[in-house]
Amino acid sequence: MLKPTRRFLLADPAHFIALGFGSGLWPKGPGTAGTLAGWLLYPLIKSSLSDPVFGALLLASFLFGILACERTGRALGVADHGSIVWDEIVAIWLVLWFTPPTLGWQAVAFGLFRFFDIVKPQPIRWVDDRTRGGLGVMLDDLLAAGYSLFVLALLVRFFG
Repeated sequence: MLKPTRRFLLADPAHFIALGFGSGLWPKGPGTAGTLAGWLLYPLIKSSLSDPVFGALLLASFLFGILACERTGRALGVADHGSIVWDEIVAIWLVLWFTPPTLGWQAVAFGLFRFFDIVKPQPIRWVDDRTRGGLGVMLDDLLAAGYSLFVLALLVRFFG
C-alpha cells in the first residue's frame, strides 16, 4: 500500500480529484476533512448554478468519481484508501442541496452524513462489502447521503 503524498496528488488529475484537491492528505480523519472541503466548496459552486445544472454536475461528478477513484485506488494499492475523499465531497453536495440553507441545519446535515458514512448501517455495509472498485467507493457514500437526507427530513419536519 502506497502512502499518498503531495507529489502523488499532483501526478495525475484523477488523483487530484479523488484525493479531494488535497483534503484527503489530512493525517487524521481524511474523510471528515474531505466532507468539510465539500461543505466549504458547496456555496461557491451551487450559488451560480440552477438546480437542473447542479443536478447534472452532481451526476457527472459521481460518474467521473467512479473513474478517478478506481484509478487512484489502483495506484495506491487499496481500492477504498482512506485518502480517497471525492465520494464524501459529492455525497455532501447532494445532502446540502436538500438541506435548509442555514449554518445550523448544514451542521446537522454534516454530522448526520459523517455518522452514516462511518457507521455504515445496512444495507450500506452490505454494498460496501460487495461492490468493488470506483463504483463501490462512490456508492456507499451515496447511500449514506440517502440515510442522512431521510433523517434530516424528519428533523426538519418536527423541529424546523
